[in-house]
Amino acid sequence: MEKTDEERKKAQMLDARARNISHNVRCTECGSQSIEDSQADIAILLRQLIRDEIGAGKTDKEIYNKLEDEFGETVLYAPKFDLQTAALWLTPVIIAGGTAAGLVYQKHRQRKNVDIMALNLIRGVPLTPKERVTILDVLIPPSPPPKGVASRLRRWLNR
Repeated sequence: MEKTDEERKKAQMLDARARNISHNVRCTECGSQSIEDSQADIAILLRQLIRDEIGAGKTDKEIYNKLEDEFGETVLYAPKFDLQTAALWLTPVIIAGGTAAGLVYQKHRQRKNVDIMALNLIRGVPLTPKERVTILDVLIPPSPPPKGVASRLRRWLNR
């Protein structure tokens, strides 16, 4: 009786491992589904292949490598990081970094312009109406927000 419990647990672990691998492999026929979710003939064959490979004692990495060798890298949902996929992986980082750098530069430039306007004011150079509004916005602190539920609701709605 104890032997069957161990065998059942081992079978459940192997089945869970096979399902995990199947969730990370794209169906070559459907394209948008994993082979675990697909009912296409190729998906059924690939699930059986994965179970056979697990039964043969192969590691997950060996199974993924075999599938990649036979069907190409597009069969895996998570492509490897190499020279060909570097642009795919690095594009979001480059865009975020460029955006952050642009915002920092814009803030620096705005602060520098305010400094120049303040120097011009000290030197007696007249300010344009737009410069006057900008310098007043910088010099006059904002009024504290009113307290109460209605004012909080108005501020929240105006976002």
